[in-house]
Amino acid sequence: MGYHCVVCVKQVPDTKRITGQAMKEDGTVNRAALAMVFNPEDLNALEEALAIREAHGGSVTVVTMGLPAASEVLREALYRGADRVVLITDRRAAASDTLATSYILSRAVRKLNPDIVLCGRQAIDGDTAQVGPQLAQKLGVPQITYVEQILELAEGKTKVRRNVGNGWEVVACKLPVLMTVRDTANIPRPPAAKKMMRYKKARCPAEVAKLVEDTMPNGTDKAKAAETQQRCQALAQAGLLIEQWDLDNLEADLTWCGRDGSPTKVHRIQSVVLTGGEYREFPPNEQACTELISELIEDHTLG
Repeated sequence: MGYHCVVCVKQVPDTKRITGQAMKEDGTVNRAALAMVFNPEDLNALEEALAIREAHGGSVTVVTMGLPAASEVLREALYRGADRVVLITDRRAAASDTLATSYILSRAVRKLNPDIVLCGRQAIDGDTAQVGPQLAQKLGVPQITYVEQILELAEGKTKVRRNVGNGWEVVACKLPVLMTVRDTANIPRPPAAKKMMRYKKARCPAEVAKLVEDTMPNGTDKAKAAETQQRCQALAQAGLLIEQWDLDNLEADLTWCGRDGSPTKVHRIQSVVLTGGEYREFPPNEQACTELISELIEDHTLG
C-alpha cells in the first residue's frame, strides 16, 4: 500500500547574498530585496520522502507557506518527483513566527492525513529548528529530530538513526511520525529534465491573476476574473494548476495566525559591519615567504 509522505518546505533568502536592506524597521525580513532559494535541508527532507516512495510505494506531497512567489520551490519539488504540491498563502498569515507557522502548517497537514511528515532540520533564515518539533506537538504525533538514516520501515513502524552531535542514537516508533532531516542524510537528486519541461508552466491561481493583471491593465475587474478563471481551468486540465489554500480553507483560528498569533517580538535590530584590520602583502618569492614564516613564529602563530 505504500506510505503517504508530506514534506514541509520553505523558500528562504539566500544568506550567501545578503544586502544592507535585508531587514525592515519592524524586524521582519525584507524578502523583496533578497534573492530567494529552496531551503537546503528541506531538499534533504524531500529526497528522503522520494526514497521512501521508491522503496515502499506511496506518494509525496509537498507543502509550503508564503507569498505566491513561493510557488517556485513547489515547481522545483515537481521537477524532482513530487506527486502533489500545495501553496498556503494568505495576507493574514504575514509576519508569522515559528509558533504561528507551525499552527498553520498543522491545519494543512491534518487535511492531508499523512503517514510520515518530513521537514528540514532548520531553515537558514531563522536557524531556530523550532517549526518541526512544534508541528509534531500540534499534530499529536511522535517526533524524531536530526535524522540521518532510516534503518527500517515496515508494518506501521520505523527505526531511524539520529545524530546527537557527539554520537548517534537509534530510535524506533510507530507511525504516524514527524522527522526532521539533516543535510548529512542524503544527497538531493537534481531536477529531472523531462519533469522540468512538463511542469515549467505550472502556476498557482495567484500567479495567474498577477499575469492577467499585467496583460490586461485596462480591463474591467469582471473581465480579469473571467480570464483568470479560464486560464486556471486550462492549467487544471493539463495537470499544471498548483493547489492554493488560504486560512479559510484550513478553517484556521485567526488568533493563532500572523502577527497577532506570534508571541515573538523583535526588540532591536543592530547592523554589524565587519571591517578588516591591518595587513601586509608579501610578494610570491622565497625571501618574502621566509620573512612571513619568521613573523608567524615570532608572534607564536606557528611553533
